[in-house]
Amino acid sequence: MIEKTIFVTGGVCSSLGKGVAAASLGCLLESSGLRVTLQKIDPYLNVDPGTMNPYQHGEVYVTDDGAETDLDLGYYERFTSAPLSRDNSVTTGRVYQAVIERERHGEYLGQTVQVIPHITNEIKSRILTVARNTDADVQLCEIGGTVGDIESVPFLEAIRQYGQERGRENVIYIHLTLIPYIGVAGEMKTKPTQHSVKELREIGIMPDILLCRTRSPLPKDMKEKIALFCNVAPRAVISAVDIQSTIYEIPSWLRQEGLDRIVVEKLGLKAHEHDWSPWQKIVDTIKSAPRCARIAVIGKYMELQDAYRSLFEAIIHGGIGNDSRVEIVKFDAEDLEQRPAGEILADVDGILVPGGFGMRGIEGKIQAIRYARENRIPFFGICLGLQCCVIEFTRNACGLAGANSTEFDPKTSHPVVSLLAEQRDIVDMGGTLRLGAWPCTVKPSSRAQSAYGQDEIMERHRHRYEVNNAYIEQMQEHGMIVSGICPQGNLVEMVEIPDHPWFVACQFHPEFKSRPRNPHPLFRDFVRAALEYQTRKKK
Repeated sequence: MIEKTIFVTGGVCSSLGKGVAAASLGCLLESSGLRVTLQKIDPYLNVDPGTMNPYQHGEVYVTDDGAETDLDLGYYERFTSAPLSRDNSVTTGRVYQAVIERERHGEYLGQTVQVIPHITNEIKSRILTVARNTDADVQLCEIGGTVGDIESVPFLEAIRQYGQERGRENVIYIHLTLIPYIGVAGEMKTKPTQHSVKELREIGIMPDILLCRTRSPLPKDMKEKIALFCNVAPRAVISAVDIQSTIYEIPSWLRQEGLDRIVVEKLGLKAHEHDWSPWQKIVDTIKSAPRCARIAVIGKYMELQDAYRSLFEAIIHGGIGNDSRVEIVKFDAEDLEQRPAGEILADVDGILVPGGFGMRGIEGKIQAIRYARENRIPFFGICLGLQCCVIEFTRNACGLAGANSTEFDPKTSHPVVSLLAEQRDIVDMGGTLRLGAWPCTVKPSSRAQSAYGQDEIMERHRHRYEVNNAYIEQMQEHGMIVSGICPQGNLVEMVEIPDHPWFVACQFHPEFKSRPRNPHPLFRDFVRAALEYQTRKKK
């Protein structure tokens, strides 16, 4: 069982980057030879983010066991080697649901059920569940929201109790806060941080380390001022500087600030000196590799970066796998419904159509796919991207006018994509998609098999509709093959066009398994094909 726990809280305002900070610390501790696990506690009442609008919450990250979780779990898995599951994601909704179900079953023996101790005990039990079910040395637990939010109070009280019960020598509290820069005055201000820490201390939590989000490194005198007013050691006031180039530079910065050394000392951990050069090489490749592929992403939620967070990171990983930078060019699918694809996409080296739900922008995605297919531009379709490429191909290559998905046209004469049989009677929206890791058998001598280098793979899913097997034979007759099949139900997992430089689509979400230190093979090969296309264009 894990003895050492690090809690990460946030103050002043939201969106300061607690998830990346926790993931970066996990990365540093792993590099010191320690094993880590991470957990996210979200204060919203939803049971999970599965039914939430991407514009409000960003992407939904999916684990192997099928949990729909906060996008911060994606950061945890990309920055560390920690295997995560549904236990690593906790929400107010799940906590209250569990307590109310026990009350209905009479498990509280007539007690009045209250926030303290019943809700706080449930929160602590979920933290302990992760601690007991892993062989890690350290558990990092991020508390979502901002200190001062009313919905965060039970969680802050729970982690206060946790520190008292486990012993302060075994628990560290890290508080991420903001040092705003006042342009008119030309100076940074510490007062919001002082107030945030004051509020945390009123709850009973004394932070051990302050991560101060700032536009430039804090001068020594300012660190000393913050330390004096917030009752921490000056060396425990860490400058968390805004990083413009890549988030993968954040661990390097925090390492320079000595964050990992302070944590190791405070928790009495045994760590060793480590070689940081492999991680530094990742950063250097992203920032200054001589080659650069220009990848177009045709999406539906392009206004919000976090709506496709894992996807964008996986494309960058694909560049790392080719010692190349990647320029991601974002296009709204609806724009391609108004203007010719050739006018918009003429200068790109590869085209990617990601997942999504609903009818909006579908015809624009289909136009982009047709342009990639007919002009022999490397194409990668993911989830809805696969379904759209099947629609496009059956319409324009197979001659099936009006081919569509029953999601968009229930009365289509050619339902080339349709609802799974087991999904037809489902009424509940949350947690009812095809979720988590499923097996896939890869076709020999296909591009898929070449990328993976193996015949059996496991990939994560999040969807409800599938390719209609009744149309596979016609697709194959016209040049599109099925290169991946899920043996459980004979479901289409991958399609590709052999007579094309690189045209591959998958029903699963490979971006969830891509890592900067281990780029996903499909993204790696897609970027490689884009670089080769770029070279051909220049000749």
